[in-house]
Amino acid sequence: QVQLVESGGGLVQPGGSLRLSCAASGFTFSSYAMSWVRQAPGKGLEWVSDINSGGGSTYYADSVKGRFTISRDNAKNTVYLQMNSLKPEDTAVYYCAKGRSWYGDGMDYWGKGTLVTVSS
Repeated sequence: QVQLVESGGGLVQPGGSLRLSCAASGFTFSSYAMSWVRQAPGKGLEWVSDINSGGGSTYYADSVKGRFTISRDNAKNTVYLQMNSLKPEDTAVYYCAKGRSWYGDGMDYWGKGTLVTVSS
């Protein structure tokens, strides 16, 4: 069965950095796009970033563009989110999600999330 396990969250000061990881299993990782989505306290889900199956195409929400970088290692079945210049408004639970195809086309499986708190 598909499993997605996020890690790397924690407490960081404004301006700091964190790298999130998502370890995938139960499917052919290299054949599917992957996404990161977040949910801030008391708010709805916000799409953050996508990466296609080969890693050659990446997409970002305007709110994180220039600060976050998505990447993947298909040999390790892992997708990453490097987060720099973090702001308090980046505080959220971050989820990785599996795309329905090599280019995305929606998401069909989600991890349980990892909490990122940006605070001084």
